[in-house]
Amino acid sequence: MIWNEDAECMSREKKEELQLSLLKKVVKTAYENVPFYREKFDNAGFKVEDLQTLEDVSKIPFTTKDDLRKAYPFGLFAVPEDEIVEIHSTSGTTGTPVVSGYTKGDLEIWGECAARAIAMAGGTSKSKIQNSYGYGLFTGGFGIDHGAKTMGATVIPMSSGNTDRQLKMMEDFQSDIITCTPSYATYLAESLEKRGYKPEDISLKAGIFGAEMWTEEMRSQLEEKLGITAHNIYGLTEIMGPGVAAECIERNGQHIQDDHFYPEIIDPKTEEVLGFGKKGELVLTNLTKEGMPIIRFRTKDVTALREEKCPCGRTTVRMDRVTGRTDDMLKVKGVMFFPSQIEEALLSITGLTPNYQIHVTRPKHLDVIEIKVETSPELFSDEMKGLDALEANIAHTIHNKIGIRVNITLVEPESLPRSEGKAVRVIDERNFD
Repeated sequence: MIWNEDAECMSREKKEELQLSLLKKVVKTAYENVPFYREKFDNAGFKVEDLQTLEDVSKIPFTTKDDLRKAYPFGLFAVPEDEIVEIHSTSGTTGTPVVSGYTKGDLEIWGECAARAIAMAGGTSKSKIQNSYGYGLFTGGFGIDHGAKTMGATVIPMSSGNTDRQLKMMEDFQSDIITCTPSYATYLAESLEKRGYKPEDISLKAGIFGAEMWTEEMRSQLEEKLGITAHNIYGLTEIMGPGVAAECIERNGQHIQDDHFYPEIIDPKTEEVLGFGKKGELVLTNLTKEGMPIIRFRTKDVTALREEKCPCGRTTVRMDRVTGRTDDMLKVKGVMFFPSQIEEALLSITGLTPNYQIHVTRPKHLDVIEIKVETSPELFSDEMKGLDALEANIAHTIHNKIGIRVNITLVEPESLPRSEGKAVRVIDERNFD
């Protein structure tokens, strides 16, 4: 099903004409209404009238996550605050969260884009969508919610967690689409299996999964265990939320809603714009957002763009599966954090040394974090009961810091590797190929 054929199947010539028109408008709006952009453009020597072709977008300076943090909370709003009707935010795991504000018109566009994504997975106005993304400041739950309501589908706003109730509602309400992170979908599938359910015992037909990287192998297992087609969805708080891009039934890349978001790929080191088919860092520009338009945002996500028309009939540019990030931020179970945050948590506890290693693995396709921590000689010689209590305290402290649970292993003093250069703090053994 194609939700909006005029937009999703537009000719390339017409699309580029529309993009240029929208790009000129949003750049002018940002310059005139957001002091941050006025200063940034002036400092770079860029004038609004310099934008005459789509290629001229390369003359515009980039926007980074650091820029957004410095503008916290409302420094990038392009409209008066009383026109903002909804606010979302990242978790602030690096100290300062990133805020995104939406006008009524922005929510309509978000609903439109998310509806297109749901339609790509086979959703219709008759669908019952069990939305198991988290509701709240996180964009996941509300993004799907806006899209489902735009489509006229029935939303079951489960949010994340409470697995027993998730399974009961899945059975009782006969949900036919499940939306959540792929790792949580795996857990749901295992939980159903333990209870003796077979795919034919539930009504699910499709899953829309995002917020973390996942493999084709995981897709195959989810499809087999849940009896569904599994679709990737992409979004980010800085630009909008889920619905920026999504997979159709062909699943040969995610269709970017490029009448609302202008995509580029750059070399992350030289910042040179790369052509179609070349892997690099994804850069996105809002074309239609009113409340907080973001210009040339460096996402840090590594992918490539494809321009060939999809067999599904859509002509929108597609992006390959994201295979990594250009920075050292970790993304585990849909939550992003820096290793330095774990160090801060560890150093707040008396008796621990600053020597530790973070091991990230994916047994059975579920992310697991084990943190090996050296203790002082005095603590390590303590009785087992005391060490168990200390491990529990460390795990609790880190959970409060980054929002996800970790496994703690206390090790002997001086047992972890030392380095004369940069210490190897993170060992990520997950495979996203």
